[in-house]
Amino acid sequence: MARKTALVTGASRGIGAAIADRLASDGYFVVGTATSPVGAERISQALGVSGVGVELRLDDPESVQSLMQRIGDAADSPQILVNNAGITKDNLMLRMGEAEWTDVVNTNLNGLYRVTKLVLRGMVKSRWGRIVNLGSVVARMGNAGQSNYVASKAAVEGFSRALALEVASRNITVNTVAPGFIGTDMTAELTDAQTASMLERIPLGRMGEATEVASAVSYLVGDEAGYITAQTIHINGGMFAA
Repeated sequence: MARKTALVTGASRGIGAAIADRLASDGYFVVGTATSPVGAERISQALGVSGVGVELRLDDPESVQSLMQRIGDAADSPQILVNNAGITKDNLMLRMGEAEWTDVVNTNLNGLYRVTKLVLRGMVKSRWGRIVNLGSVVARMGNAGQSNYVASKAAVEGFSRALALEVASRNITVNTVAPGFIGTDMTAELTDAQTASMLERIPLGRMGEATEVASAVSYLVGDEAGYITAQTIHINGGMFAA
């Protein structure tokens, strides 16, 4: 049988790269997206014969609309979608400019809508699909200075639950994976004091690994998770109990 195609947004580094690598290891053909040609090429080199990188701007409707055409040159219509890409532009609300708010919402939420709607048609036609959206622990806990990001990630959970009810009859599941503090190249830039402060909030006493998030995604997109939908899976070391 032909390999299923998995689309992973924001796959050039961090959690997205780990998810792309894991799904490729699971036997899927992975299409990973990045915001630049350099990032797309990095994905292609990392995946080798198991996938390809493509450039995508979630904040650009035209870029999203042309995505399926670009995927069609390399793979079948995706039956698995992992909406991982997102941005932060932190600031206190009293200082937050309009662009800081709209840029985050346009990428993290409007971009999610654009890509999901585009890919969903093929899943409905084939009567099978798996959608996993990346949320965040801060969607439940809140986080000072991130009202834009927190709002967008809280909306991701609501979006996932509503969409799951719409498409369940077509054998399509929709779930959210909400990571806590995960060790990536971004968290590696934190000072020792910042890291220590974060670890004090985590009962397990360590940051999570990107591969641990990827493992959860791997399970949710597989056949064994076919009865799991409209759920949020928390991966946060116990810092938040759902």
